[in-house]
Amino acid sequence: CPLDIIKTLCVGEENWVDSRTVYIGHKEPPPGTEAFIQQRFPDNRIVSSKYTFWNFIPKNMFEQFRRVANFYFLIIFLVQLIIDTPTSPITSGLPLFFVITVTAIKQGYEDWLRHKADNAVNQCPVHVVQHGKVVRKQSRKLKVGDVVLVKEDETFPCDLILLSSSRDDGTCYVTTASLDGESSHKTYYAVQDTKAYSTEKEVDSIHATIECEQPQPDLYKFVGRINIYMENEPVARPLGSENLLLRGATLKNTEYIYAVAIYTGMETKMALNYQSKCQKRSAVEKSMNAYLVVYLCILISKALINTALKYVWQADPNRDEPWFNQRTEAERQRHLIRAFTDFLAFMVLFNYIIPVSMYVTVEMQKFLGSYFIMWDDDMFDEELGERAMVNTSDLNEELGQVEYVFTDKTGTLTENNMEFIECCVDGHVYVPHAICNGQVIPGAASMDMIDTSPGPEAREHEELFFRALCLCHTVQVKEEETVDGIKHGIHQGKSTSLYISSSPDEVALVEGMKRLGFTYLRLKDSLMEILNREDEIERFELLEVLTFDSVRRRMSVIVRATGEFYLFCKGADSSIFPRVISGKVDQVRARVEHNAVEGLRTLCVAYKRLSPEQYQEVCHLLSGAKLALQDRDKRLAEAYDLIEKDLILLGATAVEDRLQEKAADTIESLHKAGMKVWVLTGDKMETAAATCYASKLFRRNTQILELTTKRTEEQSLHDVLFDLSRTVLRQHGGMSRDTFSGLSGDYCDYGLIIDGATLSAVMRPDQEDSNSGNYKEIFLEICRNCSAVLCCRMAPLQKAQIVKLIKTSKEHPITLAIGDGANDVSMILEAHVGIGIMGKEGRQAARNSDYAIPKFKHLKKMLLVHGHYYYIRISELVQYFFYKNVCFIFPQFLYQFFCGFSQQPLYDTAYLTLYNISFTSLPILLYSLIEQHINMDILKKDPSLYKDIAKNSLLRWPTFIYWTVLGVYDAIVMFFGAYFLFDNTTFTSNGQMFGNWTFGTLVFTVLVFTVTFKLALDTHYWTWINHFVIWGSLIFFVVFSLLWGGIIWPFLNYQRMYYVFMQMLSSGPAWLSIILLITASLVPDVVKKVIWRALWPTTTETIQVDTLCQMSNDDFRSADVCWLWLLPCPIGCKSVNPHICVQCSFISKSDKYN
Repeated sequence: CPLDIIKTLCVGEENWVDSRTVYIGHKEPPPGTEAFIQQRFPDNRIVSSKYTFWNFIPKNMFEQFRRVANFYFLIIFLVQLIIDTPTSPITSGLPLFFVITVTAIKQGYEDWLRHKADNAVNQCPVHVVQHGKVVRKQSRKLKVGDVVLVKEDETFPCDLILLSSSRDDGTCYVTTASLDGESSHKTYYAVQDTKAYSTEKEVDSIHATIECEQPQPDLYKFVGRINIYMENEPVARPLGSENLLLRGATLKNTEYIYAVAIYTGMETKMALNYQSKCQKRSAVEKSMNAYLVVYLCILISKALINTALKYVWQADPNRDEPWFNQRTEAERQRHLIRAFTDFLAFMVLFNYIIPVSMYVTVEMQKFLGSYFIMWDDDMFDEELGERAMVNTSDLNEELGQVEYVFTDKTGTLTENNMEFIECCVDGHVYVPHAICNGQVIPGAASMDMIDTSPGPEAREHEELFFRALCLCHTVQVKEEETVDGIKHGIHQGKSTSLYISSSPDEVALVEGMKRLGFTYLRLKDSLMEILNREDEIERFELLEVLTFDSVRRRMSVIVRATGEFYLFCKGADSSIFPRVISGKVDQVRARVEHNAVEGLRTLCVAYKRLSPEQYQEVCHLLSGAKLALQDRDKRLAEAYDLIEKDLILLGATAVEDRLQEKAADTIESLHKAGMKVWVLTGDKMETAAATCYASKLFRRNTQILELTTKRTEEQSLHDVLFDLSRTVLRQHGGMSRDTFSGLSGDYCDYGLIIDGATLSAVMRPDQEDSNSGNYKEIFLEICRNCSAVLCCRMAPLQKAQIVKLIKTSKEHPITLAIGDGANDVSMILEAHVGIGIMGKEGRQAARNSDYAIPKFKHLKKMLLVHGHYYYIRISELVQYFFYKNVCFIFPQFLYQFFCGFSQQPLYDTAYLTLYNISFTSLPILLYSLIEQHINMDILKKDPSLYKDIAKNSLLRWPTFIYWTVLGVYDAIVMFFGAYFLFDNTTFTSNGQMFGNWTFGTLVFTVLVFTVTFKLALDTHYWTWINHFVIWGSLIFFVVFSLLWGGIIWPFLNYQRMYYVFMQMLSSGPAWLSIILLITASLVPDVVKKVIWRALWPTTTETIQVDTLCQMSNDDFRSADVCWLWLLPCPIGCKSVNPHICVQCSFISKSDKYN
């Protein structure tokens, strides 16, 4: 990896140690405390560019010639330079130079933009505290250990540890939108012993060192400690991610902060996340490479055949070299060397069968075509103000080949816009009026409690439950709003406040408590303030926060009130229930299951009281784990596990996450298109299943198969798998569900539900049972026969494992993963195509994806329209390129049989050079950008059309062979047609016969017109641009030929083409031959298409015909006249349309015209 190289060069041996020591303000530690070892760190220069002025040419050339086609043409060019070959080196060198130059200019321009952006960042000013004063310097000159002053709305220049802030409690608010897309304000904390230092002199007086881990790219993980040297012994404090301010983040709602630089330049976490993802290759690119190998074999075969036949021909003494060029005896004995040079010469002569320009055309098509996604107004979301983004254009056509769609649930299928529905305390249910994502709907002033008769003890539990939800969270409060210069507070329930959190669930819960009478006010000086139902402010000292993580699936806080210590814990039911020792578990569990079936997101709340001794023990456990530099996460997890036990259950909450607009319609369309949709979620089974029914992933007649922990507890995993396998195979008769895709509704529909624990058992490679080695295969067989699969309780890594399992199965299907959160990144990177949604869980998914869309509903058009078009266009481009090159070079092969295998070229050097660059390149490029074989509205309405292009159907070997045979046929018609028509015939008025260059020019003229007309026949969507490019290319060829043969060019050492083209055009038989040969070349392809459409039409072709038949009279009047119906009006009008006359409005009803 380039970044590893940079780090090695910059840091040297520093990479070999586990931690680094940073001296704040570059001050040495006091004598006798620790050894002062000055370590080397890189400066703060950011380098995102690939090249420099000095290494651009060699490095770029090296990268380009790593491509097989470029390297091949370089070898051919060198061969032409070294030995005597039949064609000029220009014929290979110029196209290669063109391709290399265009690519180099594109890459150079992109890198220049990166240099420009780097310079803008590296030269921006920063404020550094030196000798008690603030000094201004460029960002690139910042060093590790510098103390930096950052003001409000400024961006952090490097990774910093917060020392103090303008706020009394030592906190600051930060937005990390540029890092992970989260626009909410996050709270960061200063070191407790330095938060009081508020001036430059005070900060400069800090004497401390920081020990921390070496740079690593995880944005959310940091382990370190600070040693502060006071008068007595040094004081050690733990440092975590809550103290680390990341480069690229922005300071908000805080006047200023002082912080020390610990990671700079390419060692910052933002820079470490620059590293590129693994290169994904599309199925089309793999097909291209396979075809290239076939054509390379054809080329070598041609060269070998001609070399062998040349020596067979020359075996007759009468056919050897003429008397004036006879070889010496020494030359006659060098058979191997001559044979090898002849073989190379034939390779050079036929090398144009390998289309070098195809690669640059494909690259341009992908790059330019990607803008159609970004410009699509249907994929613009007004609410977010966002358009679809293309992070990589290499996979455009892969969007048309998707067979499996893996989707997250929360924020992807649902809105991630939480609405508090109810809470249950000891079996009593409370339902406030609508509170939606922090916004109280007007008119909801009272509250409705379904059960209003709890006893005194239950009343105490109720208030404890409400207080727990007001305290156990990480919500921030925007305390004051300024309106017309007057600051309004939030007391007495008249709140103008706004709750902010990175989790929409937490905001919904806090707002729900507010509607039920308990208002969370603020966190100030480690005191959490709550306004209770009596409008009294209660204060709780926040002692510890046991943060949420996806493994524990819970969070806790430890608070102190009136001398008592409380631990409040909230989390998933599967995480809380096993840790509960008392409480009304059965009633709460029943309500949780009821809400889950309704599709609501549930959380359970529990607590326990701590004695002072227990609290001291907790502090000891946590401080020991927090100060550890090695395995801190593991030690913290162990400590949390010991602390969060023996809990008393209080109740549960229910929050609704509404389904996204048109999510159900999108999933239904994907099913009709032949795709299998899997939902991979961390939610519990009942909640996820309800969402799947709502989104039409499961239908009411779907038979649900369960592969869950509950079932595997009753039966062994082996028995459950075989039971499920027998169930689905009994219905399907051992055949895949794909075979039955066209059957009626009588066909039994299966849906599978599997949880994370059971999946781990299925995926485990070391099962003890000797019969269990094929668990994966049985599981895959079950999944293949299910229309939809729901995987619940999934960890992020398991999502990627599922995708990889399907991706690497024996069918090798094309997979797509879509999600909106950081927990979806692993599966997005694993899938063939990764799509991120610009959701409320940050932009990690969008940043790491190949494509990003605002909403799930946009996936429908992305696949069914854009994916369909991209695949149709690029498959035609690839096949057409090979076809036109076969047409081009096969006559050259045939010509050798008529010139004694002398390696005489059939075409002039100019034609050889410009055929792929100028004469035939633009029409196919434009076709591959704007062709629409079917209207996009029809593609959206009829998703089944997607099946016509599934499994790379247009680039299969039969199709490839057909195009190749068609090219060979056209080449034979062109060559032998011209040969027999002109055999022993005089053509010009003075009796002069055509020579070999006229013959070659005639063949080349027929060739250019034939391949261009072939593309015109394949074009369904005509615009003025098509007309201009297609007919313009032909006109350019004619004009070029007239100029090339009409002028004696002084820079040429030959004038063999002088007046050749004009002489050919002056002959009537030549004109007739051109027309006849073009017609004879195109007729078989047209006849084949007519027969195939009549006898074996595809769904696409049927719809194309139906569309024409269903066009209304008004459509015909407003449309351009179709070029297929150039016949007179049947009732004598001068109109050319026999079906609907645009002049006299005659509509034909007779069989003759219908």
